[in-house]
Amino acid sequence: MNKAQYKALAERRAGRSPVLGNTVAAYLVGGSICLFGEALGNLYGILGAGEEEGSLLVTVSLILLSVVATVFGVFDSIARVAGAGTLVPVTGFANAVASPALDLRAEGVVLGIGSGIFKVAGPVLLFATLAGSLYGLGYYLFGVLL
Repeated sequence: MNKAQYKALAERRAGRSPVLGNTVAAYLVGGSICLFGEALGNLYGILGAGEEEGSLLVTVSLILLSVVATVFGVFDSIARVAGAGTLVPVTGFANAVASPALDLRAEGVVLGIGSGIFKVAGPVLLFATLAGSLYGLGYYLFGVLL
């Protein structure tokens, strides 16, 4: 079987993806996560947190809930239906950190969980740090030159 025959076979077997349904599900779930975050922010405000503290508490709460949902397999079930809707940045990142750690927990705390956390999140952290450093350097040089 050559590459063209394999590609034709793969396309026949794969079928069509329900793009509209997937888009609607992602929009509704992602929007619901954001709405829940807004509700948490309002709740923390009612409880006396300032705007900055409330924002921090919302972020920490969403991370904690995402990790708990990952541990109990709920996050994966939601992601199967919602797809990219679960990738609202902080919840998706929390899942990306927790999932590999759970998969490798039998290897021990250091070699399993400790190294597993960075399998997916490591490149994100690396390139975010690199991009931030380059941006900061450019910002500094632009200020010095002008």
